[in-house]
Amino acid sequence: MRKGMLEYCIMLLLKHKPCYANDIISQLKEADMIVVEGTLYPLLNRLLKDGILKYEWQESTQGPPRKYYSLTSDGEEAMGQLNRSWNELCNTVTKLTETIQ
Repeated sequence: MRKGMLEYCIMLLLKHKPCYANDIISQLKEADMIVVEGTLYPLLNRLLKDGILKYEWQESTQGPPRKYYSLTSDGEEAMGQLNRSWNELCNTVTKLTETIQ
């Protein structure tokens, strides 16, 4: 379940502004989701291949240029679908939890 949610969480982060991979890892860590580069980069590459993400090279004051990832229009559409699925799942779990209590 966590693996499937990681894609959604990354898309949520990139919805508002492009991010560098290390920034994504840091923001996920701040939200108590620990992700390592070995997990993140393959997922970013798959999302790029699927047309969900795009990237742009930006110069860095701390070394070589960095890849900043952002959502494509297809990515925004996919995120909308994930939002709907997430809300349906939350509603179902809430109803079940209330039924049991």
